[in-house]
Amino acid sequence: MIREIVPVEEIRFKAHSIGQYYGFMPLTSLTVQHRGVAQPKSDRPESAPADFVLDQAGETVASFLRRCQSAGCAPSSRQPLFIWHSNIAPGRPAPKRVTLQFHALGSDRAIADTVVIRALLALSRDLFRETPTVHVNSMGDKETRARWARELGAFFRRRASVLPEDLLESARRDVFEAAELAIARGLADDLPSPIEHLSDASRKRFEELLDYLEATETPYELSRHLMSRSNGWNDVCFEFTAGGQRVGWGSRYSDLTRYAFSSGPFPATGAILYVTTAPGAAEALRAERGRGRVRFSFVHIGDEAKRFSIRLAEDFRKAHVPLTQYIGVESLAEQIHLAERQDSPYLLVMGRKEALDGSVILRDRRTQEETVLPVSGLAERLRTFA
Repeated sequence: MIREIVPVEEIRFKAHSIGQYYGFMPLTSLTVQHRGVAQPKSDRPESAPADFVLDQAGETVASFLRRCQSAGCAPSSRQPLFIWHSNIAPGRPAPKRVTLQFHALGSDRAIADTVVIRALLALSRDLFRETPTVHVNSMGDKETRARWARELGAFFRRRASVLPEDLLESARRDVFEAAELAIARGLADDLPSPIEHLSDASRKRFEELLDYLEATETPYELSRHLMSRSNGWNDVCFEFTAGGQRVGWGSRYSDLTRYAFSSGPFPATGAILYVTTAPGAAEALRAERGRGRVRFSFVHIGDEAKRFSIRLAEDFRKAHVPLTQYIGVESLAEQIHLAERQDSPYLLVMGRKEALDGSVILRDRRTQEETVLPVSGLAERLRTFA
């Protein structure tokens, strides 16, 4: 049975811990890094165009993006940003409904979606004490949306004699709104699905995601009618359900970055987890200050190594190995740069050869001594160095 109420200290602690193992930094840390740095004047529009529809989750993400812009936290081609954020403010009363956001900014590859999904899967499992179901679909790009809109319009016209009048009235205003309503009422058996009308680019992106989910042994279910009428979302979308209810939603939202960043748009994906907590002040930072120093930084080169690293993240976390990694960062040089900033005593290095051999190189940063370790049982072996 799903846990209904989660202590606020635990929410913050778990988000920080899981973020570390999957390579997400808290927005508060990035804000501190950029404090005092003059930011260029933004020429972004004050708001999105009138025909740009945002649902509640979209408004939450738009607010997050504006905070990133104000703090000067923008991704670059050299370094995408993997960030987590919550509406918990230490020292203030915790909101009854906590939102936990995990975002990958600046990465156009399916690995970004996979890492967001895996992080939220681990987080929801810990917080709700129930393994959620991950539902996955694709809403496609603008080309897909135009095709899908035409098919939806034809669907509602063909069934005008048997569908409720309020549903038909909704379809005359907005076919996507009507599609959501039809799904909610269980009238969607023959409803056109966006995956039947994907553009070549969207189909390729969706297939890449499914390949990554399979390769990393991430459990999921295809849900052909998973959608949002908001055009703030595009391509891959996913939701988390536990206890018979939706507890989280995520999607690509590259178009939305256009209205938050003067340098936008750029590729982005993110997810929001909703957690109910009890009244009281947030004191989570006390637990975070008690953590020990990160001992290992895991750097990897190539898809094979990155798929390994995603699967290994939970092993490291369950074994309480003090480790961090930057799964979504492609550049080895940038990963090492981030590891140096972390100042961890050891590097774990995995390239394509090591991934195929099922091994990893442990490097002592002080002596530069290297040891080759098998991946099997790696987490337990590292505990002897921690």
